Amino acid sequence: MTTDEATEVFTRHRELLFSMVYNLLGTVADTEDVLQETWLAWSGRHRSAEAGPVVHPRAYLVRTAVNTALARRAEISRRRESYFGPWLPEPLIAPAQEDPGERAEAVSIALLVVLETLTPLERAVFVLHEVFGYGHPETAEILGRSPAAVRQLAHRAREHVRARRPRYRADATLRRQATERFAAAVGGGDLDGLLRLLAPDVTLWADGGGKATAAGPRPVRGRGQVARLLVGGSARAPQGIRVRWATANGDPSAVLFVGEAPFAVLVLDLSADGGQVTDIYFVTNPDKLSGANSGVAENN
Repeated sequence: MTTDEATEVFTRHRELLFSMVYNLLGTVADTEDVLQETWLAWSGRHRSAEAGPVVHPRAYLVRTAVNTALARRAEISRRRESYFGPWLPEPLIAPAQEDPGERAEAVSIALLVVLETLTPLERAVFVLHEVFGYGHPETAEILGRSPAAVRQLAHRAREHVRARRPRYRADATLRRQATERFAAAVGGGDLDGLLRLLAPDVTLWADGGGKATAAGPRPVRGRGQVARLLVGGSARAPQGIRVRWATANGDPSAVLFVGEAPFAVLVLDLSADGGQVTDIYFVTNPDKLSGANSGVAENN
């Protein structure tokens, strides 16, 4: 394999590797670092005179990327210990669309929040098996574990996710409409309107990372408390906020701008009937908004 061929092979698999690693880590910068390490391992193996040819390049790249990501989890966990307030994954912003597709659930903000509560190995098994369709023997080979151990990890992870993440998924158009009503109620200081929109046990996850406006050090729960907090926060928000519609991790979202600078990304989860908001994910940490300028349509 020539150098150009090795580069082409890596480029061809890069999107898959990015998706896998992002699902394991939840941040773009860490994902890009892991992909860089994977490329160095791949190119180094290609240049080595002692190493034989890689018979299955995809398997080699996936195994290298996944295990590099797992090794990076310890460093990320140390960073999280000093992180101020709730931590949310970095949103992947894309142009608004009517149907985000069946695969969108794999990388939704809500699901990634649940995956944060798994052990690194449980998360890796879940992502490989449930999201990307790897069988237990293939997953075991990637992770260097026995198939029996992987089956046990998969069972624990699946039950954990099912207990915390409902299987239903509201229609994309319904989610967009709910997001529009929510944004209008918050922007207009309409407390009664918000109370009608919010489920009794609604949870607000606001990630400012200590660098931007957020709700506090912990998620806020309960319709009354969340509604009052949102209305009060709206009164203190910067002037001239504009809403642009996009998708964040495949879900309809509102991206808030002050001037040309992204101010926040908002994603909502709805009840089974689509009638009420059950979870609010609000990212204001500027370190996580670098991708918000691309692919966002101006709201008319």
